[in-house]
Amino acid sequence: MTASHTAFHEITALLVLGAALGFAGQWLRQPLIVAFIVAGIIAGPDALGVVSNAAHVQVLGELGVAVLLFLVGLKLDPGLLRTLGPVALATGGAQVLLTTLVGTGLALALGQPPQTAAAIGLALTFSSTIIVIKLLWDKGEVDSLHGRVALGLLIAQDLLVVVLMGLLAGMRGAEGSLTYAALGGTGLLVLVLLFMRFLAQGLLARLARSPELLVTFALAWAALLAGLADTFGLGKELGGLLAGVALAATPFREALASRLASVRDFLLLFFFVSLGASLDVGALHGQWLPALALSVFVLVGKPLIVLPILLAAGYGRRTAFMAGVTLAQISEFSLILAALALQAGVLDATAQALITVVGLVSIGVSTYLVTYSGSLYSRVEPLLARIANDSPRRQAPSEAPAPADVILFGLGRYGTAIAEGLRTRGLSVLGVDFDPEMVARWRSRGLAAHYGDAADPDFGKALPLAGARWVVCAIPVHGGSLTHDDPRLALVDALRNHGYRERIAVAIHQSDDLPAVRARDIDLILLPAADAAAEAVDLITRPPQGPEASQRERLLEKTVS
Repeated sequence: MTASHTAFHEITALLVLGAALGFAGQWLRQPLIVAFIVAGIIAGPDALGVVSNAAHVQVLGELGVAVLLFLVGLKLDPGLLRTLGPVALATGGAQVLLTTLVGTGLALALGQPPQTAAAIGLALTFSSTIIVIKLLWDKGEVDSLHGRVALGLLIAQDLLVVVLMGLLAGMRGAEGSLTYAALGGTGLLVLVLLFMRFLAQGLLARLARSPELLVTFALAWAALLAGLADTFGLGKELGGLLAGVALAATPFREALASRLASVRDFLLLFFFVSLGASLDVGALHGQWLPALALSVFVLVGKPLIVLPILLAAGYGRRTAFMAGVTLAQISEFSLILAALALQAGVLDATAQALITVVGLVSIGVSTYLVTYSGSLYSRVEPLLARIANDSPRRQAPSEAPAPADVILFGLGRYGTAIAEGLRTRGLSVLGVDFDPEMVARWRSRGLAAHYGDAADPDFGKALPLAGARWVVCAIPVHGGSLTHDDPRLALVDALRNHGYRERIAVAIHQSDDLPAVRARDIDLILLPAADAAAEAVDLITRPPQGPEASQRERLLEKTVS
């Protein structure tokens, strides 16, 4: 059997194994990273021994890392620091410093040498941007205040990752000719700057006429700079990052990022499979207790470090807690940094395996922590109330909302349409949303709006419920299934617990939601699609005339404007 024939069969086996375990992981609500690492362990020499020659798998994995760093570089446009803001930089820097110090101290207490302990402490500091965004998106909380705070901290962490990768690349370059590496790095920087200044905009504008060619060029550009950087001893990772930075200021970066995301995920499969296959289970003998202790630190210690930092920065208890829980895992970058540190001689194979196990445990468990963070907060809130005052300075503006006939939760397109219709009927409406930008947009239009999270059981105390005849929940829920963390159900329960006895309406978008909503004390269930279809049928079969037609024309003009 030829080498190419063997490689084809091995890659096929890895793809099938990765897909099967990925399906099982999806059923268990686990990120694909966990499934792919487990696939590598099963396919590795300590289990099935599917991979006889890991070179081809390693090459695909290295290309995946280069594409991942290319996409990170695409985000590093000159306006990033201005967008991030000083609060995120300060809180992110404090979180990284404190987590590194505590993690290093714990690793030292567990018997690790100082250099290894410091590397482990740094690896435990970072949280996974990919996993956090996926979990927040599934819960519909990307635009919530705690979601925005968590993403700000993650961006600050990513900036530090870039610096650390540069340092590790420099250490690797120092193993050869330091002068050669320095000259090569300078040449790469000059190349990138010249490309950004004279070629990037015009070249990509021409390539964008063919989306397929644009993606092909981006991959070739990332691979080219990764190869050049590796030739100079700087590492493929740094080259991929520079390739992304070179295109970050172009108007095509969002299109490139969306089109390359699936390519990145496919290639990273091989990196994580290779990582799992190279994991020496025998090297972990006697390391299971340290792995457990470090995993508990990531799952419990990191949120406890983030909590007081965000409270000191002026955020409320719930925002600080939810953001902290969101960061309770280590990052895919932690695993990449560990692999680079191994190549640079900073870590040994046992320490790298230890970090990998902590990654498996923390990523797996944190998925459930984030999914059920609302219920978790309701359990610990009494304790937090005793140890921390809740006087947020960075929530939405704190003035008490004026009484209104209708309190409307969810200021998206559907909620806005409801509000406009109610106001034309002479009813006053108070809009509520957990997206600060949406609240500001409503207020700029002269509408009454208040910042708040429907899932917060204590939020009802801040609302003028006494004068409200209706509370309408038009919050879109992502994910396709109801859990006990569903904000609509939490809102209904909180309103009734606060003694609100007037009428409540809840919008549902899927039939699967109906049984759980009906089980609550709800007066009206809104079906946006079905209700709109029924109204459309009425308009078609009974066209509006006279004043009704004039009113509809005004509505159309307002919608267009």
